[in-house]
Amino acid sequence: MSRILVAEDEPRIASFLENGLRSNGFVVTVVADGESAYQYARTGAFDLMVLDLGLPITDGLTVLRLLRAEKIDLPVVVLTARDSVADTVTGLESGADDYIRKPFGFDELLARVRLRLRGPGRAPEPTMLRAGDMTLDLRTRRILVDGGTAEVALTAREFALAEVFFRHVDQVLTREQLLSHVWGLDFDPGSNVVEVYVRYLRRKLGDTRIETLRGMGYRLHSRRRSTMEG
Repeated sequence: MSRILVAEDEPRIASFLENGLRSNGFVVTVVADGESAYQYARTGAFDLMVLDLGLPITDGLTVLRLLRAEKIDLPVVVLTARDSVADTVTGLESGADDYIRKPFGFDELLARVRLRLRGPGRAPEPTMLRAGDMTLDLRTRRILVDGGTAEVALTAREFALAEVFFRHVDQVLTREQLLSHVWGLDFDPGSNVVEVYVRYLRRKLGDTRIETLRGMGYRLHSRRRSTMEG
């Protein structure tokens, strides 16, 4: 189980990252300033760091430069609100392994984290996810149903939602989890967008594939349910 250090001083973003990463099986430690980030990163207890550049006490770029000067090769995914090419180049030249701008969707960050965690001895990230007789191809971004005899076309947002379900087959996912994974930091908690897109998926995959559990959330089943099961 990979251990992630999150260095982020904005509580909302830190909580968003912590909850999302933990729900995907990572062990997460959160720090809110650059000095703590530097000290924790030096311990060797982590597999990757998500590093905000705008940290108090010691800024993220300085943390990164200090770590690289000490030959600490911990993979680092940088977060920043800065959007110029020069800032991106500076971050990468300072030793960042990847760079993501705020605001961002969680699935984008998760993909970058998983990519940077790959290395010698690690199993490759699967390219096919399965739920019963359905297969989701992450490379071609399509879903094959009925054992591969039919192909379903999805929009980009429908695919993002489907991917979350396929990664958590038979698990209950709350509305808030789906909002944060698919719509990222910009989601409106009062929106009914999850309900709308779950309805779109049901039309394409079949009404009984995704179950609604009132007051709890939604669940994609690994087997096709009968209409009597709801």
